[in-house]
Formats: sequence, C-alpha cells, structure tokens
Amino acid sequence: MNTSAAALSTTPAVAAPVAAADPPVRAAPRVSVIVPVYNEQAVLPALFARLYPALDALGVSYEIIFVDDGSRDRSAQLLAEQFGRRPDVTRVVLFASNFGQHRAILAGFDYARGERIVTLDADLQNPPEEIVRLLEQMDAGHDYVGTIRRLREDAWWRRVASRAMNRLRERTTRIRMTDQGCMMRAYSREIVDAINRCEELYTFVPALAWQFARNPVEIDIAHEERFAGESKYSAYRLMRLNFDLMTSFSIVPLQMFSLAGMLLSVLSAALVVVLVLRRLLLGPEEGGLFTLFAIEFLLMGIALFGIGLLGEYVGRIYQEVRRRPRYLVSAVLQDLDAAGARERAP
Repeated sequence: MNTSAAALSTTPAVAAPVAAADPPVRAAPRVSVIVPVYNEQAVLPALFARLYPALDALGVSYEIIFVDDGSRDRSAQLLAEQFGRRPDVTRVVLFASNFGQHRAILAGFDYARGERIVTLDADLQNPPEEIVRLLEQMDAGHDYVGTIRRLREDAWWRRVASRAMNRLRERTTRIRMTDQGCMMRAYSREIVDAINRCEELYTFVPALAWQFARNPVEIDIAHEERFAGESKYSAYRLMRLNFDLMTSFSIVPLQMFSLAGMLLSVLSAALVVVLVLRRLLLGPEEGGLFTLFAIEFLLMGIALFGIGLLGEYVGRIYQEVRRRPRYLVSAVLQDLDAAGARERAP
C-alpha cells in the first residue's frame, strides 16, 4: 500500500507553490514477529485468530512479517487477504521459489525493524501466547532467549533423534542448545544486525545467534500437536539440517576423521606385523581369508565415509564462492508509512 505524494499548498504572500512537509515517519515497532510459511493454508486462519490478539494484549507496538517460502497452495493468497485486513501491522514477503526455513528467517531479519525480534513457526505447535514470556526474559536483560519444548507432542522417533543430535552437536560445536528444533526464539536488535552482516549461504540461525549473544538464556514453553497439515521436515531434511549445523560451525568432524585414520593406520600396521610373524613361526595356515575381507571392507567403509565428509565441506565452499543470493523476492506487501525509512533491500 503506497503512500500518496506530498501535497502542494500556496499562501497569499508567495505565488510559487511550496511543498508541504513530509508526513512524520512512524517510529520503529517495539517487537517484530517473523513467521516463515510453507504450504500452511490449513493452519493460517487459526494462526491469525491467535497471533494478533496475543500481540495486541502486549500493549506495545509490533509488526508481523510473514515470509512465504514459495508455497504451492493458497498460503500466499491467505497472507495477502490478511494484509488487507491489518495493513498497519502486517508485512508479507513472497519468495520466488522455495529456499528453506532458515533463509526465510534471514529474509525476515532483513525486513524487520523492531527492537526485539521473535521467530515463530506457522504450525501452532508453539502457542503464540508464549511470546510474552520470551519478552519478559528480554526485559530481565537477556539478549537471546532460546526455548525448550515441554511435553513434546512429536513422534517418538523424532524425540529420540533430536536428543541424539543435540548431544552430538554440543560435542562437535560447543554450542549448548537444549532443544535445537524449537524455532520460537527471541533476539535483540544487536544480534539480528550482526546476523544480517554475515554472508554465508548455509547456516543455522539459532546457533549463530547463540555465538553472538552476551547473555543468552533458555526457558521452557508449551508444545501442542500440529493444528493441521503435516510436518515439512522429513527424516532426510532433518539429517541435512544437522549436517548444516555441524559443518557450518565446526571442523571437528574432519579432525575426528583424521584421528581415526591415524589410529587405523597404526592398527593396520600392527596387524601386518602379527600376520608376518605367524607366517614365519607357524608356517602357512588355512582360513583367515574372510577375516581379512571383513577388515578390508571395514576400512573401505571408513574411507568412503571420510571422502563423503570431506566432500560435504568442499561442496559448501563451492556454494559459497559462487556468491549466489540467499533468496529471491517476487513481491513485498507492506504499508510504506508503517515500513518507514529503514527498509532494507534483500
């Protein structure tokens, strides 16, 4: 929604028209809420019905930035309709195609103007009513508020995989996040500005914020069953997400493989010595062929795993040096008065 041009006025003493003063730009909102959306047409009406009243109850100025990540259903249409209903506090960023949840959050960071920024999934598994608790922690002096899902309603295999990956991630990256899968988090303006200055294509936003935070904290929040639809994270995408996390923040996997390679080399040399001594002392022996095959296949498997791990890092270097944009925006729906002068280009 574009603002009209400044009106012209005249006075009896001055014949030439004089441009009226520019209308005052609205102050930046106190809170920005970023909601990435991907094929969530079944959830959006319920999200609107709960999110706006929860933010209205805060009694502070706010904006909601919906980032449509190339949805193929009616999500973009529903977001446009909601913008028409509440243009003063709603902004909609439409991606040209699907770029992923974390890039959608990064786009939201680019457009956010608030002093405090909250990220929220659109699936209503984390109740919007919990936002006030995150802001209370920021009032207490914390610049980054992580969350831990209470009584998770996910499938058992997702809970087990999440705990295992949390332990592995903490050992390899030294980033201590109890629940890395919960995206309902709050960030200070300083942290978001620091993240916006980073240019890497592949990153894990909560971990990056944790590294920049001076006084982080984690709190328990409620967790509900998904309101409608299905999770967009398959087992493969969850595995890829954890690869992003570990390879973007640590080279420990490469170091561990190097140590394993040295250890196996020592053990292989010792095995060769043993076999030579048995040959000299006991003479030719029958059997043992399949044992050697098993050892050989084990070493081949470890070598292939290491090549794949090295390829993961090299592939990321290749992606970075091409300098392609993180995302492409096809349209932005916003009230230019509300957007103000701090609009950022993607």
